[in-house]
Amino acid sequence: MAKRLEGDFDYIVVGAGTAGCIVANRLSADPRKRVLILEAGGKDNWIWFHVPVGYLFAIGNPRSDWMFKTEPEAGLNGRALAYPRGKVIGGSSAINAMISMRGQAADYDHWRQLGLSGWGWDDVLPAFKKLEDHFLGESEHHGTGGGWRIEAPRLSWKVLDAVGEAAHEMGIRKTLDFNTGDNEGIGYFHVNQKRGRRWSSARGFLKPALARPNLRLETNVLVDKVIVENGRAVGVRFSQGGEIIEAHTQGEVILCSGSIGSTQVLHRSGIGPQEWLSPLGIEPVLDRQGVGRNLQDHLQQRAIYKVEGVRTLNETYYNLFRRGWMGVDYLLRRRGPLTMAPSQLGIFTRSDARQERANIQFHVQPLSLDKFGEPLHRFPAITIAACNLRPTSRGSVRIKSNTPDEAPAIAPNYLSTPEDRQVAADAIRVTRRLMKQHALAAYHPQEYLPGPTVGDDDASLAKAAGDIGTTIFHPVGTAKMGTSSDPLAVVDERLRFHGLKGLRVVDASVMPTITSGNTNTPTAMIAEKGAAMIIEDGR
Repeated sequence: MAKRLEGDFDYIVVGAGTAGCIVANRLSADPRKRVLILEAGGKDNWIWFHVPVGYLFAIGNPRSDWMFKTEPEAGLNGRALAYPRGKVIGGSSAINAMISMRGQAADYDHWRQLGLSGWGWDDVLPAFKKLEDHFLGESEHHGTGGGWRIEAPRLSWKVLDAVGEAAHEMGIRKTLDFNTGDNEGIGYFHVNQKRGRRWSSARGFLKPALARPNLRLETNVLVDKVIVENGRAVGVRFSQGGEIIEAHTQGEVILCSGSIGSTQVLHRSGIGPQEWLSPLGIEPVLDRQGVGRNLQDHLQQRAIYKVEGVRTLNETYYNLFRRGWMGVDYLLRRRGPLTMAPSQLGIFTRSDARQERANIQFHVQPLSLDKFGEPLHRFPAITIAACNLRPTSRGSVRIKSNTPDEAPAIAPNYLSTPEDRQVAADAIRVTRRLMKQHALAAYHPQEYLPGPTVGDDDASLAKAAGDIGTTIFHPVGTAKMGTSSDPLAVVDERLRFHGLKGLRVVDASVMPTITSGNTNTPTAMIAEKGAAMIIEDGR
């Protein structure tokens, strides 16, 4: 028998990640509305949630990461990848790369062309601006005074400056701001930090709102399912501290658990492809074929080049004096390598001349390592990782059982289309051309990965992409927005669930197609717009 959480709520928000923190903040601004927000992780009371370089310790740590893995991927030559997702208030914004990136205006105009009114670039720009407290100040592109602090990085590297000059020699323009609607160019990424500290969604939106008596946060909660009665979501069932508890709402249940988490909750609720759920003994509630399908992610090819005669983080890390100074510099000035995002320099360009707009993004780092969680290399080197911004491969997320704490099957299906394999091969060619430019000649770059023995033909490069490709943690699309005529649509343009009342999904899973860049800021925008729609529809 489930215990009932006392009181009825106007809104129950499932997940206190990037989206959930913003939704809870906006909905609880009305003191007449009672809002409950449920988070599977705990409080962010660990130093590495706040020191920017802490992602090195948070990713791959069960304290802060769900520790998911993909299924073995044919496109990655049988490899399975770690698939980090934040497990703490703030969600992935508490462990991610902190890169502030909206994508391209054409991404959102494409959503509008799919029949999703209100989601074109001109429609979403006000939401982006409302969120922001931007160091560049108020302008046609940016806002100030919002909860989402955005600053310039607090260090630069000579070797990264040289990579930027090399890209400029290739004809790519320099930019001071990737977030004006066209991100083609070269520049240092703007970051979600405040004076050298990570600025998560929890810090910017949830914590200020928790002073309100009408907002209740419950942590270390594992939501099992949405409770549906007579075609309407009326609450959720969850476990906490060994107890099974139900919370009920007079208004709406709002799933904000991301492309993995929201899918799991829906599947356990009997909502999704019945041919997936019935064999698991799950009672059918609604056969919605799109729940868990349409998974999209950005795969990057991590090329590594050894360099000479210029400093990288590799040898700095192994020099005890310099390593000590990094800590002192951070304590005294909140500057230096401890403020680093995982990637500092960005390059957006085209993989070939036929592309209408930038379709690959380079993350350039003054360091190298075999993979996250392993030591830096002992030789000086840089990483130049190119990702396909608009992959055509589509994968899936599906639960393996009705047990809430069992990890789902995550199958991104990377490099499963000829288009994606071609872009991956061309991206490695662009990388090699970049590293041969005059601006880098003084540093004698030598290809370490994929390696000088890898040929320049399509087949060799596509195989190499499978060998060195890895996720940059941008899963979207598993509960996509779409019109009623779209058989895979899960929610409508107001994020209301097709076929069920009182239920919305407000997170990265609603993206019909992935944005052309890092996906955390677009997720925040979806939350801002989604909350406004909920408030509007409730009037």
